[in-house]
Amino acid sequence: MLSVQLGAALSVGLMSVVGPAGTAWLRLTAGAVIFLVLARPPFRSVRRRDVAPLLGLGVTTGLVTVAFLSAIERIPLGTAVAIEFLGPLTVAAIRSRNRRSLAWPGLALVGVVLLTEPWRGEINLPGVGFAALAALGWGSYILLTQRVGDRFTGVGALSITIPIAAATAAIVGIPSAAGRLTLPVLVTAVGLAVLLPVLPYALEMLALRRMTPTAFGTLMALEPAIGLLLGLVVLHQTPSPTQLVGILLVVLAGAAAQRGGRRAPEPDPEPVHADVGLPAEPSERTAPS
Repeated sequence: MLSVQLGAALSVGLMSVVGPAGTAWLRLTAGAVIFLVLARPPFRSVRRRDVAPLLGLGVTTGLVTVAFLSAIERIPLGTAVAIEFLGPLTVAAIRSRNRRSLAWPGLALVGVVLLTEPWRGEINLPGVGFAALAALGWGSYILLTQRVGDRFTGVGALSITIPIAAATAAIVGIPSAAGRLTLPVLVTAVGLAVLLPVLPYALEMLALRRMTPTAFGTLMALEPAIGLLLGLVVLHQTPSPTQLVGILLVVLAGAAAQRGGRRAPEPDPEPVHADVGLPAEPSERTAPS
């Protein structure tokens, strides 16, 4: 969470040069190169049933990155993260066996209203719309990452999906960045790629192989607060008292929705090592997080 939000906050400077779409494309492209250096894509282990989840995860990653960066160009970082958090929180509520959990997305939505303060007449609708699109994508991303993580160990799957994400972002990113690619821009993009997507996506893939979408989504309840803090420290975005209450409601909603975090073993095909194509040890699927 810290890596994601720091990467987002530090991306604002690059966005001023190449735009949010160009920043997303450069970051994902640099991340794709890094993953290809770290891991050999496990193409020989890909089955027909794996193609749709891999493509879906790659395209979703690209769209979420573009949408979220487009959001933080227009609205404060903490507000964008809180809106985006509605995605995994809704996944958590729907997948929970407790019907009372359905109330938590509603509570988080109240917090989002307090964050955006629509009664002041200054709400940025495009920014909120991009953040809402990122929320939809993040919820889908969690489910797809879990499915892909069940089949491939390590970061090998990311050496397939991140290049797909980069290609997706390139559709809007290349026109945005055209003519503005200098050495400092490229170096900055590589540094940002380490913060996001390389480090957090690898950690998320490992986490989701061991956790339910419910547990993963709700354990990230602190992310809006981290986004708010880094928005204050890095971007000097000072929240109002009402917005602080809104963030608190979002965090409380995520924490209250949490249920058991260990995934039960499933009778799926055995996952394969991304780099060598060998069956994974059973303990890798059930090890505690």
